[in-house]
Amino acid sequence: ATVLFDPDTGETRMMRSKEDAHDYRYFPDPDLLPLSIDGDWIEHVKASMPELPAAMAQRMQEAHGLSAYDAATLTSSKDLARFYMNCVDAAGVALAKPCANWIMGEFSARLNKAEIDVGDAPLTPAQLAGLVARIGDNTISNNIAKKVFDALWNGEGESADAIIEAQGLKQVTDAGAIEALVDEVLAANQKSVDEFRAGKEKAFNALVGQVMKASRGKANPAQVNELLRRKLTA
Repeated sequence: ATVLFDPDTGETRMMRSKEDAHDYRYFPDPDLLPLSIDGDWIEHVKASMPELPAAMAQRMQEAHGLSAYDAATLTSSKDLARFYMNCVDAAGVALAKPCANWIMGEFSARLNKAEIDVGDAPLTPAQLAGLVARIGDNTISNNIAKKVFDALWNGEGESADAIIEAQGLKQVTDAGAIEALVDEVLAANQKSVDEFRAGKEKAFNALVGQVMKASRGKANPAQVNELLRRKLTA
């Protein structure tokens, strides 16, 4: 059918319609021979075609548990999709979401700031995968991870492990060591302690910050929070 748009009413209305092939006056061209395509050849072509962005995005959602938005972002360019897939291959599917977060966040921000493409990044998928793995096993915290990322980006080490070792960035998870830091901070910040016990939650955040500062950012944040709150509410 052929329709007409009426700008005055904002509607479309039918002008004419054709129902059968003969209405279009189709007729065979005697100079064109019948075309027969072998089914095996069609399947071969399908198998040799690269994965299209929509299919790849769907696979990321199903296999990696990504949201539709994340998958669409990562497949917005072939190079970005390849970087992500290589990162996941190196880190493992269990860390697919953290890989995606780092690529869409810090990694993309650095690319934009440096005005370079993915292919020109000074950081490899394997290096980023190593960083994500060390966050995943609690070797380093997210805050420390940003320092390691900076070092990798600036070429200060071959791997996250090498940088963590060289700069002594391994996260402190020893309960005794963290408790000693917490006790020191509580003793030195009686005002914040009193404010928290008076109902001011911001005072708690200030105390957490003091413990993290005392540990040079290396104390496990979850342990710090749990231990501080336990001591303050005892």
